[in-house]
Amino acid sequence: MSVTVTIRLESELKQRLEQLAKATQRSKSFLAAQAIRDFVNLNEWQVQEIECAVIEAEHGQFASDDHVFKVFRKWGVDSA
Repeated sequence: MSVTVTIRLESELKQRLEQLAKATQRSKSFLAAQAIRDFVNLNEWQVQEIECAVIEAEHGQFASDDHVFKVFRKWGVDSA
């Protein structure tokens, strides 16, 4: 089920969206919905990963200094 959402766009962005819709033979609504879907998916993933990392950090699950230095050496980075 779809619902209607109203957004405000700068006039230049609206024109670009209209041009893209015409070029791709898709509606502005379709393109906007796809862009929002992609944005939400990406940001949900990032938030979930950050939340997991915070939990790991709170439990003291960090890379050891030795492990970090080995990775730096592997990539030729001076860790000093």
